[in-house]
Amino acid sequence: MNIAISGITGLVGSALSDRLLNNGHSVVGLVRGDFEKGSTHLASKLEDVEAVVHLAGAPILKRWTKKWKNVILTSRTHTTEALVTTINSMSKPPSVFISASAVGIYDTFEVHDEYSTEYADDFLGQVCTAWEAEAVKTNSDKTRLAIARLGVVLSKQGGALKQMLLPFRAGVGGRIGDGLQPMPYIHINDLTRGLEWIINHNELKGIFNLVAPQMISNSEFTQALSAILNRPALIPVPEFALKILFGQAAKVLSEGQKVIPCRLPEAGFEYEFPDIRLALADIVK
Repeated sequence: MNIAISGITGLVGSALSDRLLNNGHSVVGLVRGDFEKGSTHLASKLEDVEAVVHLAGAPILKRWTKKWKNVILTSRTHTTEALVTTINSMSKPPSVFISASAVGIYDTFEVHDEYSTEYADDFLGQVCTAWEAEAVKTNSDKTRLAIARLGVVLSKQGGALKQMLLPFRAGVGGRIGDGLQPMPYIHINDLTRGLEWIINHNELKGIFNLVAPQMISNSEFTQALSAILNRPALIPVPEFALKILFGQAAKVLSEGQKVIPCRLPEAGFEYEFPDIRLALADIVK
């Protein structure tokens, strides 16, 4: 199958590309310049493409100035709009379009599966809502749409875990704040396997929570990582320190959503790393 990936140079995009190539697919990478060149150019890139996985978007964990908040939003909504407009205009469009989103769309009070409609009204919730609103404009008569709401991606190649490993290995790691905030996570291998599963199963469309089935808190994550590394984790990171570093963006670390996946398991998908200790042991070994 010929599969296009936007954000192909990012953590998830590069891992997904590697998996698809290893499994015999061909991959077309979409980068920022492709979106800047307009719909005709995008259509030429998508010619003979059977699936599109849209992962592009500016980093969230960076101080939220007014300018950067706009970049976070538009890097997602404008690229999604461009892809959907192009796909809908094609005489032979891709058969499936997977558009990324995030579990940040959910509020922090309830337990959320894919059927939940209790959404957050904060900045990240609004970004995810606007992002998905562009995706659902896909012509569903011709192209199957799936929205993949991602949790915290665990990988040795980058992301939050890579940044945590140095202090934890030095014995100066610890929970964030009181550590009670939920931490919906997923091992990078399960994430890329899940995306490929959606591509390969023509009956799958709609919303999918790409998180592990185990709900944990930041404190439980800290304890698991400490045990795997055999290092103490006794120095908590106070919330005020995060606010000094990241401003409003600190809430990405100090708050979290209770999220479970229903639809992928219902479709027969089995997690390779359903437990945080299994996931961490594989990554830090």
